[in-house]
Amino acid sequence: MINYVTAGESHGPQLTGILTGIPAGLTLDIAAINAGLAARQGGFGRGNRQQIEHDTVTVTGGLRHGVTLGSPIALTIQNRDHAHWHAIMNPTSPATADNTLRQVTRPRPGHADLVGGMKYGHRDLRNVLERSSARETAMRVAIGQICKQLLAQLGIDLVGYVQQIGQIQVDSQASLSVAELTQAIAQNDLRITDNAQVADIHDLITATKKAGDTLGGVIRVVATNVPAGLGSYTNWDTKLDGQLAAAVMGVNAMKGVEIGDGFAAAASYGSQVMDEIDWDAENGWSRLTNHLGGFEGGMTNGMPIIIKAAMKPIPTLYKPLQSVDIQTKAIQKASVERSDTTAIVPASIVVESVVAIELARAITATFDGSKLSRLQAMVQAYRAELQAY
Repeated sequence: MINYVTAGESHGPQLTGILTGIPAGLTLDIAAINAGLAARQGGFGRGNRQQIEHDTVTVTGGLRHGVTLGSPIALTIQNRDHAHWHAIMNPTSPATADNTLRQVTRPRPGHADLVGGMKYGHRDLRNVLERSSARETAMRVAIGQICKQLLAQLGIDLVGYVQQIGQIQVDSQASLSVAELTQAIAQNDLRITDNAQVADIHDLITATKKAGDTLGGVIRVVATNVPAGLGSYTNWDTKLDGQLAAAVMGVNAMKGVEIGDGFAAAASYGSQVMDEIDWDAENGWSRLTNHLGGFEGGMTNGMPIIIKAAMKPIPTLYKPLQSVDIQTKAIQKASVERSDTTAIVPASIVVESVVAIELARAITATFDGSKLSRLQAMVQAYRAELQAY
């Protein structure tokens, strides 16, 4: 079954990832992985760091001549900005007066700074913020891009995009296919489906930046052609919608997750929410609507998976809020680190990536994931079995 771990600090030498469970025989498109990494660095509202980093992945294990071996895949992404932080963030040199500069003692409200320092006993909160930084998500995007390539080989497609920035909502274009959504959001630097709203949102982000403030938003992910029956109703921890919700909430700054109509369903009648069942000889089982976002009883039901994530505004404000110095206990303004006005655009790619990872994990947990051709045959046979049910 697919699993992964990441390591590395925001201004450390590199990010490292180990991905296990990818079948042997998958030809990896490294350029596509790097395109995903580049997209994560884009989007209107990003800060100056993205002008320094030009993320590309290096595969150092689990791949030979571009084809996966079935063994763990080792990945690295260099942090180019480490050149400016070499002494301060050197992993092995002893601490001295010269290399302990830029200490952080004024935690930022809404960030991991204070609680992380309390939990691990750090007196320099840089030890917390360097790892809790969203810089880590670059590796999750690289891993997610690999999983997307695996899913594509099984006929499963997905895309994540922006549905809301601040108070400006954009039509989700629920009737569009994944391919059409992907084409639509590529037309602007906000990953939204309506180009007519780009100027207004640009103005909002620019005004927010001038005010020293930040913005959040809502992300929508759509996955299609996912076979029914992934996950299980038999135990709470085997419900796939719960696993997906946990993965999405594990992305920096996410404060809410919806499946399908989500919280809106709470204000509706059952007759308005339940998706009536249909069947025909050519396509087998389906639903007349998709209010439940492709899930029933914790299992996929064959309809498109719809997941929405609410992202809070970034906690680093250039007009910082009140904090308390952990050394002196004096009330002061919070520390300011280089940051973005909004990271909702790259976050949509990160959320897309973690959804891809969880779907690939569910597939390889259900079928033999040792060899790609065997996996493809098993999934195809399973689809035929379900259609004939």
